[in-house]
Amino acid sequence: MKHKARIALLSVAGLVLLAAVFHTAILGALGGYLVSASPPEKADMVVVLAGDSSGNRIIKAAELVRAGYAPQILVSGPAGTYGFYESDLAIPFAEKAGYPASYFLGFPNHSLSTKDEAEVILPELRRLGVHTFLLVTSNFHTHRAGGIYRAQATDPRCVVVAAPDVYFSPDGWWKNREGRKTFLFEWMKTVAGWLGV
Repeated sequence: MKHKARIALLSVAGLVLLAAVFHTAILGALGGYLVSASPPEKADMVVVLAGDSSGNRIIKAAELVRAGYAPQILVSGPAGTYGFYESDLAIPFAEKAGYPASYFLGFPNHSLSTKDEAEVILPELRRLGVHTFLLVTSNFHTHRAGGIYRAQATDPRCVVVAAPDVYFSPDGWWKNREGRKTFLFEWMKTVAGWLGV
């Protein structure tokens, strides 16, 4: 019995030592898993997902239109922000940053999750005749969002493009409180998706 306890103790000590030595690589790999994006390509539409109060997603989408990757942006806008649809706040924010109103097509909806958003956005894209779209979301959200959209449909085709996040970077998310919170919440949602809940 003492021998087994000693082996268990040494195993735990070894794991702790490995974690201490390689913690940066391990944490970076865990953060990196959340990021799965592609370079932009020509598309029929840009879709910007809701959920970014910093405005980085809408600005990234506007930059893509300005660069000629697509003619317009479908701006998802769930309800619930002080009685406004998020798209009603995001579009004026981008206009104030110098992007013309003609870039944006507001899409108010009542989705409560990325999966819900996909269920209302994909039919709207088909109705608009879209065959390829650039899905813009925060870097930490790209892996999960891309998986959700691709699982629901292959037409229209989805190309995921990452918008930067103020606090999260895959190789340094643990260095600030907001980055740690973002990492934790996104991993919780990822595991919940694996479990089908």
